[in-house]
Amino acid sequence: MPLSKILSASLGSGVGGKVLQVVSTTKTDTFSTSSTSFVDVTGLSVSITPSSASNKILVIASIYAGNNTQYSHARLVRGSTAICIGDANSSNTRGSFNNFYTGDNNTYKSGTQNYLDSPATTSSTTYKIQIATGGSGTIYLNYGGATDTDAARGRTASTITVMEIAG
Repeated sequence: MPLSKILSASLGSGVGGKVLQVVSTTKTDTFSTSSTSFVDVTGLSVSITPSSASNKILVIASIYAGNNTQYSHARLVRGSTAICIGDANSSNTRGSFNNFYTGDNNTYKSGTQNYLDSPATTSSTTYKIQIATGGSGTIYLNYGGATDTDAARGRTASTITVMEIAG
């Protein structure tokens, strides 16, 4: 039985915490950028329309990325607003995931994030992943390695799932 059915079945009508809807997407192809500014990852976004402005949205994201020459970053975004990011500190980049610098072409990192958002709206709301390189080089998403030609390195998938939670 799906998790949303188990959670919903155990709560009575009008009780907060009930999962009302689930939207998810999986990106199985690759994406890369050399941009030092955050860019949207094509195909890694979902839209959900909350049924009440008092409801929360649980965002669950998992990505696999790397940059063998430079620190790189990823963040969660609602619409055009970065969410679940670290505090500002000097010139440090504020992200939602750990750094994706790997130091070589053969090692890439997975990053996961869970965040309970309060969008306070009943309008369609888009959640997405953005990535950026820290200064030079390229950040690669879902690649087994920067060259992506060695079959032994494999390929991965990245996902983003959102759940509307009754307030």
